[in-house]
Amino acid sequence: MLKRAMFRCGQLSSRVFAVEFDARTQPLYFTLSSNPQELHHAHQQLFGDDGKLFSLHVHSDSRIEKAQTHAEIKHKLSVTLSRDCDVFEASSFIPDVKNSVVKGFFIRDKSTTTLSEDILKTLQQSKSVCVFSYKREGEYCWQELWSPVNQVQESVRQYIAPAAAAEHHPSTLNIRNSDVFYCIDEAYKVLQECTDIIPESKEVLKLVDEQLETSRGDGFPVIVIEGLDATGKTTLTEALQESLNATLLKSPPQCLAPFRQRFDSEPPLIRRAFYALGNYITAAHIGKESLRAPVIVDRYWHSTAAYAIATAVGGRVENLPKPDSELYQWPEDLLQPNLVLLLTVSPEERLRRLRDRGQDKTVEEAELEINQLFRLKVEEAYKRIQNPACIIVDASPSPQEVLQQVQHLIRNKCHL
Repeated sequence: MLKRAMFRCGQLSSRVFAVEFDARTQPLYFTLSSNPQELHHAHQQLFGDDGKLFSLHVHSDSRIEKAQTHAEIKHKLSVTLSRDCDVFEASSFIPDVKNSVVKGFFIRDKSTTTLSEDILKTLQQSKSVCVFSYKREGEYCWQELWSPVNQVQESVRQYIAPAAAAEHHPSTLNIRNSDVFYCIDEAYKVLQECTDIIPESKEVLKLVDEQLETSRGDGFPVIVIEGLDATGKTTLTEALQESLNATLLKSPPQCLAPFRQRFDSEPPLIRRAFYALGNYITAAHIGKESLRAPVIVDRYWHSTAAYAIATAVGGRVENLPKPDSELYQWPEDLLQPNLVLLLTVSPEERLRRLRDRGQDKTVEEAELEINQLFRLKVEEAYKRIQNPACIIVDASPSPQEVLQQVQHLIRNKCHL
């Protein structure tokens, strides 16, 4: 029953499995075969005979349940497994089929305890969790639907067969309207599905309903300032507000501030939908304010998309969607700015500024400090977004020099 439920979107033999075995390389890919297959060197490292091997996958017809179950399991594994257990992000997918990815984890337990098995027994009781075990015999390894001791269950042996690397990282198959939202309706639906479990969703949706009008006529220019935390956005936007006699807006808007802590604790699907709706509220504010004066916006859709894509795609920068991917295209129903400027500074300078500020940071901003790969992915995702694309501004000089540089760009591009 579990196996049928989990792989309802495709037969087990037609799917490819991916394990994020080494963040510096591509995922390790394999398929299943009814015949023994000799393992490649990399697969031998993963399926080595040192320890007990399991994988678990989360599948449900409810995307909210699936997202929450995955997040809960990730937390439980991180706080309960021993140091002798390695946990890798894993997934299963049908090549080139959108939304076919089933996310999960691969566990390599080198301990002498039964802790991992005890945890998996508990998890497998959920109808949305499927657990596999792996056995090694000589040059061959096979996968079986895991059956805890003293339970009778038919098990089918499927041999591990190395698979070629996917042309695109498998996570990209599920990004659209899951990690990044491209229309208000899709983000709205997610929070609608959460109203029974997250009461704040109703209040957020009410705010959105009050701000649906996002169109504008031939108003004043709209300039968005983007960049990683501590690149000088606040200093620059406030200076531009004064020098251009402009209106300054921020995304997410202030009206969502009371709800941010609540949604920041939710899985990516729900958290991203919340911030996507924040962009549409900001767009409504832009539409009104740009009729009266130029508008400066501190972050907008570029930030939402860049962080989401960089988080969803594991490993190295090369795993990001290709530069011409539709995933970098601006949503058709979201008000577009006239100019987007991306502030950049060296990693060393940005860290110095963060230390000087001593402020609390979001989880993702903290991740930027310790994970160079993640920072590089965020920056590259920023640069790949189109319609409109970012113009890169070196924010290393003094605030006054940066202001003059940006004022020159605004005069040339927006004729202010």
